[in-house]
Amino acid sequence: MSHFSWETEILDQPQPEQQPEQHAHFEPEPQPEQAHFEPEPQPEQPHFEPEPPQVQEPPADAAALALSVDDFSALEDRILRAVNLVKRERIARAEAEARATVAEALAAEHSSRIEQFQSELNTLRAERDHVRQRVERLLSQLDSLEL
Repeated sequence: MSHFSWETEILDQPQPEQQPEQHAHFEPEPQPEQAHFEPEPQPEQPHFEPEPPQVQEPPADAAALALSVDDFSALEDRILRAVNLVKRERIARAEAEARATVAEALAAEHSSRIEQFQSELNTLRAERDHVRQRVERLLSQLDSLEL
């Protein structure tokens, strides 16, 4: 039996109209003959018709990244919550900065008042020491009279 027996089988079967250019360059590879095995039935000659353009399936990784409507909705909700959180934090930061500015102004005002109070305290201490010295002199004069 010839190893080209499949050609006759193909010729016997009705073939759809094909473009001659597609089969002109296609030659089957000869199969080695095997002494003790009968050649396996060969598949029919491939049919080369132009296929309509197909949408390519995304790679497995892209398919894993595809989101369902619920997943997309959940993601949208999370993003909106994050945006609102950032807005609230910005508002809180602005309020904290305003309070810090007011506190710094108050601290500067209190600082000047503290310096004023320290100056008055030093003056009062000096007066107290002066009064103490006068009282001690008066007491010493009284002690000298009683002697």
